[in-house]
Amino acid sequence: MPIMTRSTVELVIFDCDGVLVDSERIAVKVDAVIMGDLGCMFTEEEIIEKFVGSSTEVYTAAVEEQLGRRLEKDWLQRYEHLYKAAFEADLTAVDGVAEALNGLTTPVCVASNTDHAGIRRNLEIVALSDHFEERIFSAADVPRGKPAPDLFLHAARSMGVEPGRCAVIEDSAYGVQAARSAGMRAFGYYGGLTPASRLEGPGTTLFGDMRALPKLLATATH
Repeated sequence: MPIMTRSTVELVIFDCDGVLVDSERIAVKVDAVIMGDLGCMFTEEEIIEKFVGSSTEVYTAAVEEQLGRRLEKDWLQRYEHLYKAAFEADLTAVDGVAEALNGLTTPVCVASNTDHAGIRRNLEIVALSDHFEERIFSAADVPRGKPAPDLFLHAARSMGVEPGRCAVIEDSAYGVQAARSAGMRAFGYYGGLTPASRLEGPGTTLFGDMRALPKLLATATH
């Protein structure tokens, strides 16, 4: 794990789902429908614990283990219309995130396990896309999604900032794990589905109100 140095934050890397857009609550309900269709017995509570913030690979492996069989490579794509319809009907921005973004002067980007099309669609639905323009990174860009550090390191490298000068805003255990592994300061948002206890750890600041983020970042050191 890289050594973090004392420095001011020069890049803020936002996760998307559960941090910018309040999608996790919607996605969990769609996941439950999908699990039922597959004959996979996960409760919503288990889905939150196992899947929120995970990569497609982690998701697929858990489902295959439960089913005791392999799934076709693109199995999840046949359910994509369910997520799309649900998000278009009910998706909103995370409470206070627009104010937080407007209060930041540090450069920002997005790094999410969701594919590029999904990230852009969701940001456009909630009118946040202008904050990020082309500064959007997906797990599709790297060999491994979160909880591996690959995506955050790719985002930092693309933005020309050393990992130790990056702050990551995450709402999942997988996300904060990836940030720590990348040698970045993690800010764990517990205003969503993941309890604060699952976000705790070294180099991690916990917060429950997005409006507090600019002040937290302004005083952050690694």
